[in-house]
Amino acid sequence: MVCGGFACSKNCLCALNLLYTLVSLLLIGIAAWGIGFGLISSLRVVGVVIAVGIFLFLIALVGLIGAVKHHQVLLFFYMIILLLVFIVQFSVSCACLALNQGQQGQLLEVGWNNTASARNDIQRNLNCCGFRTFNPNETCLASCFKSSRSCVPCAPIIGEYAGEVLRFVGGIGLFFSFTELILRESYATGKQMLMNRKVNGKIRSMSE
Repeated sequence: MVCGGFACSKNCLCALNLLYTLVSLLLIGIAAWGIGFGLISSLRVVGVVIAVGIFLFLIALVGLIGAVKHHQVLLFFYMIILLLVFIVQFSVSCACLALNQGQQGQLLEVGWNNTASARNDIQRNLNCCGFRTFNPNETCLASCFKSSRSCVPCAPIIGEYAGEVLRFVGGIGLFFSFTELILRESYATGKQMLMNRKVNGKIRSMSE
């Protein structure tokens, strides 16, 4: 059967939602792992990651139930939510890929100044102090500050990671965005074919 039929689109929908379920559980697990090993102390960051994971898990659950049970109401709301997720995901992915180094630095500096707990985690894990300059009069949790009170600033180190992470997130986001769009079109086509088949069956039964 070609992948425009309802059965094929149903299988693709189940596969995508299983993937979403794994991603959501991975997000929740990473947040719990970061808290458990003391890598992340910011409850705001952990809360956002867990909330995204739970939201993604609920969406995947609705999609799985709707696809397996062929529940039209659930699938209708699922497709609406999937469209909204596609718009947000596509916009964020394009923004991640379009940011240059100067814009990345400005965003990182804003985040650095507004999150004290995340700033402490970064300084401790990356062994650096300060954002663009090192000030020995400020407190720092890095091991270099405790041993020699001479550390490198964090901006160059974060910049290297930030560029790679943004490109990775942007590419993955675009991949899932177009997958969702293709899936929506495939499901709509399969549903229309199924409805046409039912109508033709009724016409044949009436003519006989």
